[in-house]
Amino acid sequence: MLADAALAPPRAHGEPLCPGRLRTEPEDFLVEEQLGFEAAGAGQHVLLKVRKRNANTQWIARELARACGCRPGDVGYAGLKDRRALATQWFTVPQSRLSPQDWIGVRSGEHEVLEAHRHSRKLPRGALAGNRFVIRVRGVTAADASLASRLAAIGTRGVPNYFGPQRFGREGANLERIGEDLRALPPGQRGFILSAARSLVFNAVLAERVADGSWERLEAGDIANLDGRASHFRVEAADEELAARCARLDIHPSGPLWGRGAPPSGARVQELEQRVAAQLPVPCALVAGAGMDQERRSLRLAVRDLRWQRQADSITLEFRLSRGAYATAVLREIFALDADYDESNT
Repeated sequence: MLADAALAPPRAHGEPLCPGRLRTEPEDFLVEEQLGFEAAGAGQHVLLKVRKRNANTQWIARELARACGCRPGDVGYAGLKDRRALATQWFTVPQSRLSPQDWIGVRSGEHEVLEAHRHSRKLPRGALAGNRFVIRVRGVTAADASLASRLAAIGTRGVPNYFGPQRFGREGANLERIGEDLRALPPGQRGFILSAARSLVFNAVLAERVADGSWERLEAGDIANLDGRASHFRVEAADEELAARCARLDIHPSGPLWGRGAPPSGARVQELEQRVAAQLPVPCALVAGAGMDQERRSLRLAVRDLRWQRQADSITLEFRLSRGAYATAVLREIFALDADYDESNT
């Protein structure tokens, strides 16, 4: 079934090398948000660098709002970070009685403010360059030679840029609600269901291109994506220059984030995308009916600065991913994970 393939899609680098355990303790999963810009140094907001442990982003935002004396909706953050993790991320709060210096050291059992700077505006969602991860996987029995070979391939070729299963809710709960009347739901719940519907279609398209091997190469009709950026261009004909740039992970094929109208791709690529969409009529109709437009997302994820170390029966992986990417996409190409993976979209 197509939906099943989207939730448990095919791997690009072969079967997992061995089982692995995640999050035995929060410190096994470290993630640090990288904004890609500096604080303005002046303005009506304060940019806060916060370290949190075993707490979700929305809860931290409410705690910061309480300290600031503002509404939770006035607190800005660029992305959601994992709950069961040691995560460092940035927030903004409106200027208040607390000076930037007063904010430093504000803490609870779950969070601590590390830095505070004047800033010009509320931090919007998506306003980050990427995330750096340090992840310990326990119970690893694979030989070092096999791990080294697999990780070298991932560093060279990247991995399929799947949305993680957490995008679909616990045990796919958000998918079961796709047929509901969105008008009867609170805005937050509507957003989760629309995101799940779009992610399902994207994963299904990507699964098809992993199966035929075209997820990592450009062909006529593709919409190419510049690595780590929102820039795209149409591929009229594949040539050696584009192939070389693709091999360097400078550019990638993209897939549809479904919306109104036809996808902007062409030739075989558009035919494949429309064929998959035709097999998922309910989620496609849902996002189109909500007024969402066709957008694109890279089919491939470059895994930057990838390193690893062995410690007895565990290994520690370090790598950097662009915004909106899931560490799950990397880990599932190496291990069969036995953890209930609650990673948020980072």
